[in-house]
Amino acid sequence: MIILSKKNNPVVVYDTSGPYSDPKIPTDSLNGIPRIRETWGRRRKDIMQSKEIREVQPTYTPCRAKIGKNITQMFYAKRRVITPEMEYVAIRENQQLEGLGLKSFITPDFVRKEIASGQAIIPANLNHPEMEPMIIGRKFLVKVNNCIGHPALSSTADDMIEKAIWSCKWGGDVLTDISTGSHLHEIRERVIRNCPVPTGTIPAYQALEKVDGRIEELNWATYRDTLIDQAEQGVDFFVIHAALLRKHLEITFPRLSGIVSKGGLIMSDWMKRHNEENFLYTHFDEICEIAKTYDIAIFLGNGLHPGSIYDANDSTQYEELRVMGKLVEKAWEQFVQVMTLCSGHMPMNKIHEYVKEQRYYCNGAPLCTFGPVTTDISCGYDHIISAIGAAQTAWHGTSMIGCIPVKETDESPTDEDIRNSVVSYKIAAHAADLAKGHPGSQVRDNAISKARFESRRKDELNLSIDPERASKYFKETL
Repeated sequence: MIILSKKNNPVVVYDTSGPYSDPKIPTDSLNGIPRIRETWGRRRKDIMQSKEIREVQPTYTPCRAKIGKNITQMFYAKRRVITPEMEYVAIRENQQLEGLGLKSFITPDFVRKEIASGQAIIPANLNHPEMEPMIIGRKFLVKVNNCIGHPALSSTADDMIEKAIWSCKWGGDVLTDISTGSHLHEIRERVIRNCPVPTGTIPAYQALEKVDGRIEELNWATYRDTLIDQAEQGVDFFVIHAALLRKHLEITFPRLSGIVSKGGLIMSDWMKRHNEENFLYTHFDEICEIAKTYDIAIFLGNGLHPGSIYDANDSTQYEELRVMGKLVEKAWEQFVQVMTLCSGHMPMNKIHEYVKEQRYYCNGAPLCTFGPVTTDISCGYDHIISAIGAAQTAWHGTSMIGCIPVKETDESPTDEDIRNSVVSYKIAAHAADLAKGHPGSQVRDNAISKARFESRRKDELNLSIDPERASKYFKETL
């Protein structure tokens, strides 16, 4: 809440920083942050007593599972049951309106209907009770996803926790761990225990580490064990490159940039070496079984995203998109929450076309885009040019936009890089919310405009997206 002077109404803002912005809540990186969802599972257990729900329990039971068989948010939603997570996100989405005493637009039942139809998801692994639930969907506030990584030869758990907290401070709604190297299990455990936002992974990275980087030795058994291991830790979503098939490899040759997705390269190399179909595709039903046991969302990774403006919206990209649509339906059959991912390079005039096609082929499932980068000549300013593309995609219907660092391929950005990219994307998300006419999105703009007109400089600075930097620049100009 931003307190204003001269009897002006305070402005309530969406806060992703969890307990770290509340001085009354002690934080200890060794013991983790408070587990706000620890008792919420009791309501689920009460609901599960009904005969109808017991009959459709998940059949997959991992040997190491601590939580047993559970039901997903989508399962409850389809049976007109409102979970505590649905109630929580409805409150979060309405905070700006409630701060002004206005009627709430997003009710818990509205949230339930969007999840039941597959148009929105709540990534919330039951083993991540420290996480504050949030919702991703076209009819809700645009969310920001930030990637952080633990490079193979540097960084520690404390470094990763610091980066995660720093990302949340500046508005990162979701965190994707793209770590490589050794000690991934120990580091990720510490990060999840201290992270107040949904945390996801690209499991192929850790699975490849288990076979010492030898792609030819990667197999479904190793990958499956990696999924279970991460699910036990509390990972809220998996990025799965299951839509890239053998038949797609031949049609990538006309491309200027070929395959640039790291996950796509791993699976394409595996298919070439084994002359077999992508095992993520052939075992997708089993992946869904694991996901629904823990209520983990599946993010369908785009292994054929364009690496240059030249390749944008080519037939190769759309061929993979059609397969994604089929996998979305497979996930929904098992009540697994799912969304699709796209990133890469795409000029502004092709963005609307792609978003429209994604909604058509994937039956309106939420879309997350990293970028897109709208020109190839922006080296050193990738966070700016990609935020331009992100604002465009979000305006046309993308539910979440993924940050691209100041240096696009940098997997270990500095704190300042994280701040610049997350704030850039937070601005892009807000601009899209304004363009879509999302209820309450203009409250903060109106308040800062009024403060500027009335020369209330302190209020003006506090209402900005980055008050610390705004105050610094203001003082330098005095």
